Amino acid sequence: MPQYRYQSRQPSGQLQAGMLVADNATAAAMILRNQGQHVLALVPVQSPSTEKIGQVLKNLNYSTGPSQKDILDFTIQLAVMIRAGISIRAALEGICDQTPNAKFRQILQAIKTDVESGKQFSEAVARYPKLFGPLYVNMVRASEMSGSFAKMLDRIAGYIAQQLETKKMIIGASIYPAIIGIMAVAVTAFLLTFVLPRFAGVFAGKEEILPLPTKFLMGASAWTVKYWWTVLIGATLILTGFFMFIKTEIGRFWWDKTKITMPVFRRMFRALYVSRSLHTMGELLNAGVPMLDTLVITGDISGNVLFKKMWRHVYAAVKQGKKVQSQLTRSTLLPKSVVQMIGAGEESGRLGEVLQEISEYYQRVLRDAIKTVTSMIEPLMIVLMGSVVGFIAMAIILPIFKMSSIVSGGG
Repeated sequence: MPQYRYQSRQPSGQLQAGMLVADNATAAAMILRNQGQHVLALVPVQSPSTEKIGQVLKNLNYSTGPSQKDILDFTIQLAVMIRAGISIRAALEGICDQTPNAKFRQILQAIKTDVESGKQFSEAVARYPKLFGPLYVNMVRASEMSGSFAKMLDRIAGYIAQQLETKKMIIGASIYPAIIGIMAVAVTAFLLTFVLPRFAGVFAGKEEILPLPTKFLMGASAWTVKYWWTVLIGATLILTGFFMFIKTEIGRFWWDKTKITMPVFRRMFRALYVSRSLHTMGELLNAGVPMLDTLVITGDISGNVLFKKMWRHVYAAVKQGKKVQSQLTRSTLLPKSVVQMIGAGEESGRLGEVLQEISEYYQRVLRDAIKTVTSMIEPLMIVLMGSVVGFIAMAIILPIFKMSSIVSGGG
């Protein structure tokens, strides 16, 4: 069983510190409260070997900024401690001591200092918008007003976990096609730079009888061997230019539109943006965030400029007193059935719940779309790789057969 170091205040007002053994932090806090003590701090005690490992990890992570996984772990730990009756100051102090990432530990210490100075937790985390986005801040602020802090932290953790899961699914679906593509490029480069040059001496002086594919490949091979560095420079310039272009306003609009109109990928990307938008909107509304603030945050988090533009139009309509459905009917980004369900949710006053149900459905659609895209890309990449290698093999074998037939005919 894990050990916990605690600091508490007895009913008489005297401070007490010590260690106890419990299944988890909640059980440890319950033991102290049953003894009539008020918990001030509760920190798990690590074994010497664990502390050494933790120190190594701290040194390794010193230059690494906090990730969304760090934010998720922090949110879960904070929710558990708050639910156990630990004060937010003591909870932040305990989490700081156990955070392996040095930069994140410094941020948490700064947040703890702000809270100790009298600031609300939402104000403290709002100073770090790249880590704690508008959804996080607004949901925490709403919980501070309603008094449901621990419960809201659980909801935030669930939201972050789902977003991380979605990102993991998309990355996982991209790994296999990427490996096949890299192998195709590597095999082609190997054949052009190492295999084909060995046949140059065999075909020397017989260029007039070589078929066109062989002439093309021999020329490409000679050029690649001599000017291979231009291929690397050209590829680097093309990739750099592409990424710089999609960072511009025109380029971002073109790229976001392309993603939701490409024949193979459009179903996956549409499901991603619909699920993310409606999940965000539902969580914010259920947390008690005002509708106008919800629409702005939803547009910013959607991840696509076309969806962001759609939600901004909805924001303008709602600001004029219109309903959300009235503006969504003019857009083609959301299916008509989804717009109708949103309208029904508005009429019944259960819009937040309806949005959650729709987002869960589209999360399943996204999973199916990712599987479909993966199952389509894999054979396409294999066929592409086989075609390239087969073309090169054919270009090498054809002239050999042709020269053999000439020699046989001459004999």
